[in-house]
Amino acid sequence: MKLTTTTQVSVDGVMQANGGPNVLDVGFERGGWARPLFGGEAMTFVNEVYQRADAFLFGRRTYELFAGYWGVMDPGSGPIADALNTRPKYVASKTLTEPRWADTTVLSGDLATAIRELKAKPAGELQVHGSGALTRWLLENDLVDEMNLLIVPVVVGQGTRLFSDAGPDMALDLVESRACPKGITIQVYRPAGRPQYATD
Repeated sequence: MKLTTTTQVSVDGVMQANGGPNVLDVGFERGGWARPLFGGEAMTFVNEVYQRADAFLFGRRTYELFAGYWGVMDPGSGPIADALNTRPKYVASKTLTEPRWADTTVLSGDLATAIRELKAKPAGELQVHGSGALTRWLLENDLVDEMNLLIVPVVVGQGTRLFSDAGPDMALDLVESRACPKGITIQVYRPAGRPQYATD
């Protein structure tokens, strides 16, 4: 399976609480920065991404947020809920023992080996949505095949960023780029090894 990540990110790189504040974001007062600009073409793109998933991979925090929101929706609630509730889900966690969302497998051992085994399946797409810490770890371990970045035209000014200040460097091949009417740009990249640096 191809492993893809999908992240909504502000111009200054923030990915925290894009949809709105929640109980896990104590003290973060700028949640919900993406939602007012989301709709139309950007939403269509996200719906299409979810629909082509064969399985989902989450970090624990995003898994619990999604389980409490999307996981309780009835069949026919929409393309995102239907995809999440009818396809296998994997969650990377050393502490989660009894997942409450149906069709969930906890990956608690050697995560890199487990993900490589999933990627070795013959076809399909293993998708990561949100899950910032997991996404950074996947990139550091060369496990990401494609990245979907939805860049929202806002500077949040604080919050957890997708890329850390001291992460690995990487070149990216641009696969697709388009702008949506409300200013969100969709960038699809494939990791392409280390960047080239000027020497003079």
